[in-house]
Amino acid sequence: MSHLTYRIVEHDGGWAYSVDGSFSETFRSHDAALSAARRAAGEQRVSGDTHGIVYEDAAGVVHEELSDGADRPQTDVSG
Repeated sequence: MSHLTYRIVEHDGGWAYSVDGSFSETFRSHDAALSAARRAAGEQRVSGDTHGIVYEDAAGVVHEELSDGADRPQTDVSG
C-alpha cells in the first residue's frame, strides 16, 4: 500500500498543500490550507469502483490494467 503526505507550505503569496511535488490552489491562511489538505487526504482513503484502464505509452505500446477501487493509499497531513 502506498503512502501520501500532504504538506502545508507557503506558496504564491499564501498557503497551499503539496503532495509529491504538486501544489494545491493557494489559500489565504494556513488554517484554510490545513482544512483543505485534511479533506483531500480523507477523500484519498475512500474506496471506489474497480475499473479497467487502457493507455498508450510514449513508445506507442497499448497497455491494459485493472485498477482495484479498494487499493487506496494511507495518508497524513504535516505542517
